[in-house]
Amino acid sequence: MDRTPFDGDLVRCDLACGVGADGHWHGRYVVRVRADALRGLGLHPDRPTAVIAGPSPPRW
Repeated sequence: MDRTPFDGDLVRCDLACGVGADGHWHGRYVVRVRADALRGLGLHPDRPTAVIAGPSPPRW
């Protein structure tokens, strides 16, 4: 198995799903990465590229 920079409990993935008001199933993934893991990759809030720098892409 390949090793990733996110070993152990540094990443958490959750799935929430259920029937919506329209009667159809809906699901949503939530991915959380600990700040310590991001700092190890050079990504952290102190970097100027860590903030939104432009408009969001159009919705699909």
